Amino acid sequence: VQLQASGGGLVQPGGSLELSCAASGSISVFGEMAWYRQAPGKERELVAQLFSDRHTNYGDGVKGRFTIFRDDSRNTFYLQMRNLKPDDTAVYYCNARRMVSQQTYWGRGTLVTVSS
Repeated sequence: VQLQASGGGLVQPGGSLELSCAASGSISVFGEMAWYRQAPGKERELVAQLFSDRHTNYGDGVKGRFTIFRDDSRNTFYLQMRNLKPDDTAVYYCNARRMVSQQTYWGRGTLVTVSS
């Protein structure tokens, strides 16, 4: 399985952006799908998780502003980002883990820059 992240770009503070992570196969095999980000000079951090039971978990800095969701018909999961702040500037990576084998996959990052 390969993951392809897209949707990054330059956005002004307060703006919105939606990232996509398209899988080369069915996403129904994943027990967990997630987005991480890594800002310059910082460690990679968890942004959002979506579990197979539809439970979600968000990093403290994005709660109420970001939403992770999935579209099984497109084998894609998304990260909707609203009210973006300069501190959200980072390379965003999608991640997924299989339910049975626990094998983990990473997509290539997509850069989000929040700046006026």
